[in-house]
Amino acid sequence: QVQLVESGGGLVQAGGSLRLSCAASGSIFSINTMGWYRQAPGKQRELVAHITSRDSTNYADSVKGRFTISRDNANNAKDTVYLQMNSLKPEDTAVYYCNLEYPGGRRYWGQGTQVTVSS
Repeated sequence: QVQLVESGGGLVQAGGSLRLSCAASGSIFSINTMGWYRQAPGKQRELVAHITSRDSTNYADSVKGRFTISRDNANNAKDTVYLQMNSLKPEDTAVYYCNLEYPGGRRYWGQGTQVTVSS
Protein backbone atom coordinates (compact mmCIF):
# COMPACT_ATOMS: atom_id res chain seq x y z
CA GLN A 1 0.00 0.00 0.00
CA VAL A 2 1.15 3.53 -0.78
CA GLN A 3 0.49 6.61 1.31
CA LEU A 4 0.85 10.17 0.00
CA VAL A 5 1.04 13.08 2.43
CA GLU A 6 0.93 16.63 1.06
CA SER A 7 1.96 19.88 2.69
CA GLY A 8 2.63 23.49 1.78
CA GLY A 9 -0.70 24.89 0.69
CA GLY A 10 -2.07 28.18 1.95
CA LEU A 11 -3.16 31.69 1.13
CA VAL A 12 -0.97 33.96 -0.96
CA GLN A 13 -1.39 37.18 -2.87
CA ALA A 14 -1.26 37.25 -6.65
CA GLY A 15 2.33 37.28 -7.84
CA GLY A 16 3.51 35.35 -4.80
CA SER A 17 5.00 31.89 -4.45
CA LEU A 18 4.25 28.64 -2.68
CA ARG A 19 6.01 25.30 -2.55
CA LEU A 20 4.02 22.10 -2.24
CA SER A 21 5.55 18.86 -1.01
CA CYS A 22 4.29 15.31 -1.20
CA ALA A 23 5.96 12.44 0.60
CA ALA A 24 5.19 8.94 -0.57
CA SER A 25 5.75 5.96 1.68
CA GLY A 26 4.99 2.27 1.68
CA SER A 27 5.69 -0.35 -0.95
CA ILE A 28 6.74 1.79 -3.89
CA PHE A 29 8.01 0.34 -7.14
CA SER A 30 10.95 2.22 -8.55
CA ILE A 31 9.34 2.89 -11.94
CA ASN A 32 6.54 5.36 -11.43
CA THR A 33 5.27 8.81 -12.23
CA MET A 34 4.46 11.34 -9.55
CA GLY A 35 2.52 14.47 -10.18
CA TRP A 36 0.16 17.18 -9.10
CA TYR A 37 -3.43 17.67 -10.13
CA ARG A 38 -5.80 20.40 -9.10
CA GLN A 39 -9.53 20.88 -8.87
CA ALA A 40 -11.23 24.22 -8.62
CA PRO A 41 -14.85 24.54 -7.47
CA GLY A 42 -17.23 23.44 -10.21
CA LYS A 43 -14.43 22.22 -12.45
CA GLN A 44 -12.94 18.87 -13.28
CA ARG A 45 -9.66 17.73 -11.82
CA GLU A 46 -6.81 18.59 -14.17
CA LEU A 47 -3.16 17.73 -14.49
CA VAL A 48 -0.78 20.45 -13.36
CA ALA A 49 2.54 18.68 -13.83
CA HIS A 50 4.11 15.28 -13.54
CA ILE A 51 7.58 13.80 -13.36
CA THR A 52 8.71 10.27 -14.09
CA SER A 53 11.23 8.24 -12.13
CA ARG A 54 13.70 9.22 -14.86
CA ASP A 55 12.97 12.92 -14.23
CA SER A 56 11.06 13.50 -17.45
CA THR A 57 8.55 16.28 -16.85
CA ASN A 58 5.30 17.48 -18.36
CA TYR A 59 3.34 20.65 -17.56
CA ALA A 60 -0.08 22.02 -18.28
CA ASP A 61 0.14 24.97 -20.67
CA SER A 62 -1.39 27.25 -18.07
CA VAL A 63 1.53 26.78 -15.65
CA LYS A 64 4.50 26.50 -18.00
CA GLY A 65 7.21 28.97 -17.06
CA ARG A 66 5.71 29.56 -13.61
CA PHE A 67 5.65 26.15 -11.92
CA THR A 68 8.50 23.68 -11.51
CA ILE A 69 8.13 20.06 -10.48
CA SER A 70 10.98 18.04 -9.00
CA ARG A 71 11.45 14.87 -7.01
CA ASP A 72 13.79 13.32 -4.49
CA ASN A 73 14.47 9.63 -4.90
CA ALA A 74 17.27 9.43 -2.38
CA ASN A 75 15.44 6.93 -0.20
CA ASN A 76 14.32 3.74 -1.96
CA ALA A 77 11.32 3.42 0.32
CA LYS A 78 10.20 7.00 0.06
CA ASP A 79 9.74 9.36 -2.85
CA THR A 80 9.09 13.02 -2.40
CA VAL A 81 7.78 15.31 -5.09
CA TYR A 82 7.76 19.11 -4.97
CA LEU A 83 5.86 21.76 -6.86
CA GLN A 84 7.41 25.21 -6.80
CA MET A 85 4.74 27.70 -7.80
CA ASN A 86 5.79 31.22 -8.74
CA SER A 87 3.89 34.19 -10.15
CA LEU A 88 0.66 32.77 -8.80
CA LYS A 89 -2.62 33.96 -10.23
CA PRO A 90 -6.14 33.91 -8.78
CA GLU A 91 -7.04 31.27 -11.36
CA ASP A 92 -4.51 28.94 -9.72
CA THR A 93 -6.83 28.72 -6.72
CA ALA A 94 -7.80 25.08 -6.24
CA VAL A 95 -7.30 21.99 -4.15
CA TYR A 96 -4.03 20.43 -5.24
CA TYR A 97 -3.72 16.65 -5.14
CA CYS A 98 -0.54 14.60 -5.21
CA ASN A 99 -0.63 11.52 -7.42
CA LEU A 100 1.52 8.45 -7.89
CA GLU A 101 0.93 6.23 -10.90
CA TYR A 102 2.45 2.99 -12.13
CA PRO A 103 2.85 2.04 -15.80
CA GLY A 104 -0.02 -0.47 -15.52
CA GLY A 105 -2.39 2.32 -14.49
CA ARG A 106 -2.69 1.82 -10.74
CA ARG A 107 -2.97 5.24 -9.10
CA TYR A 108 -2.79 6.62 -5.61
CA TRP A 109 -3.93 10.03 -4.38
CA GLY A 110 -3.12 12.29 -1.49
CA GLN A 111 -5.80 13.96 0.59
CA GLY A 112 -5.38 17.33 -1.13
CA THR A 113 -4.11 20.71 0.01
CA GLN A 114 -5.85 24.03 -0.55
CA VAL A 115 -4.10 26.80 -2.47
CA THR A 116 -5.83 30.16 -2.49
CA VAL A 117 -4.49 33.12 -4.47
CA SER A 118 -6.03 36.48 -3.68
CA SER A 119 -6.16 39.30 -6.21
